[in-house]
Amino acid sequence: MRPNIVSEAGLQTRAGQWWDSIPFLTSAVVIVCGVIYLICLLVGYDTFYEICFLPEAVVAHFQVYRIYTSIIFHGSLLHVLFNMLALVPLGSELERIMGSIRLLYTIILLATSNAIFHLFIALVVAYNPFHPYDHFMNECAIGFSGILFSMIVIETTLSGVQSRSVFGLFNVPAKWYAFILLVVFQLLMSNVSLLGHLCGILSGFAYTYGLFNFLIPGPSFYAAIESSSWLASCVRRPKFILCSGGNPSAYIPTYTVQNTPSSGLLSGNIWRNVSSWMPQRETSAQSAQEDPRFPGRGRTLGSVQSTAVNSDSNLQARLLDNSRPTTPDTAAVGAGERLSNERQLQVNDVVSAGAGGYPLPQMPQVASEEQIQKLVSMGFERTQVEVALAAADGDLNVAVEILMSQQG
Repeated sequence: MRPNIVSEAGLQTRAGQWWDSIPFLTSAVVIVCGVIYLICLLVGYDTFYEICFLPEAVVAHFQVYRIYTSIIFHGSLLHVLFNMLALVPLGSELERIMGSIRLLYTIILLATSNAIFHLFIALVVAYNPFHPYDHFMNECAIGFSGILFSMIVIETTLSGVQSRSVFGLFNVPAKWYAFILLVVFQLLMSNVSLLGHLCGILSGFAYTYGLFNFLIPGPSFYAAIESSSWLASCVRRPKFILCSGGNPSAYIPTYTVQNTPSSGLLSGNIWRNVSSWMPQRETSAQSAQEDPRFPGRGRTLGSVQSTAVNSDSNLQARLLDNSRPTTPDTAAVGAGERLSNERQLQVNDVVSAGAGGYPLPQMPQVASEEQIQKLVSMGFERTQVEVALAAADGDLNVAVEILMSQQG
């Protein structure tokens, strides 16, 4: 009997599949940070004094460019490697939820808010009348880790989990997860910016609690950028994700292995969560009949999920809880249709009702105010959020799908 083709895949093939699963903006950030580090290594630039975030220079000389140059430079190979490996699962998941342009705007917003928090705290500590301490004013901070801590807070809030695993060693309450990581990194690593990471956490909570809502533009803003001619070449790329949640040319394949430990660097759930937010596209009935595991025309590979569900529930398990059970031997690499027919019909019904102009039926209020605020903080209108949550029976993840479909 011929061996399974999946087991025959070499390291190069697996690496290619892994890279192809990373969305457009996330992969672009990885490339930019990696190339900048290599250039600095080749030319021998290792002081970073001119580009790091230095509160004293920002205040005295108004060098605001440091807010953005500091996040793309890294001080060592381990620094850039660790940050980029952490960015891949976090950025991929958030990009599939938000879209490429919306995530870019969010990164810029978080970088700006991180710098403002950093500057404010440094000034308060340095010029307080009780015990002035100017160390933070003269601290030179570089790296993408401040943004990563903001992403950790946002992703943890959106996932709805009650606990998180710290490097697979022990579980902590989800609301304290980012703070535990902050303490762990501070204890295990030297030359780590405590204030930079702390400000990232503060920005993440400010975003999730809706404090930045007045700074977040509506869907028309992102649609106008995506439709612009100067961005057309990027939009046409298969890995680019529109803010409406769909891709006009293709969808992103992903590589998953059934019943294996998570490869997420910061959380045991991240990689398993990523595939549940894949953009969806319809497949022909003929392709589905040929082999339901591999929809399409040989361009991408599909997969279905095993009935074994880990006790630590995650986004994918919650999205697939109503789908048909399958057997473990049907698992394969790739990403196909993730939703069952019932769930897809539920989303389509709500979208067609909103677009067709006829009133939606009255549904019981099953969503809490906290759930509504989480979705409102992502930039959706409150009325649409309430309708989507009611249609989704209070399931945040299904409500996000409905809202994204309405925008499309």
